[in-house]
Amino acid sequence: MIYKSSIGDIDLSKLTRLYPAAVVEVNGETAEMSLEWTDMNADKVNVISFVLVFDFTSPKEEVRDKKELHFETKDELITTMTEVAQFFKD
Repeated sequence: MIYKSSIGDIDLSKLTRLYPAAVVEVNGETAEMSLEWTDMNADKVNVISFVLVFDFTSPKEEVRDKKELHFETKDELITTMTEVAQFFKD
């Protein structure tokens, strides 16, 4: 299962986790946070962008093996998540 993305081909068969996040700025610090946390704290954070994380890291590995797709809007993120979800139907 290969997903053709703006950063190249992503082999979904080796995926261990797939998750969306928001890149936020809080008190001068930048971090990836869950969309739910971001929504609950919308009045306290500045959303810089959105990201879909394709994590290939094995459970016992210490070094992260991941690829990220970045988006300007939450709608763009949701559209891409819907495209990727089609690979997991059936």
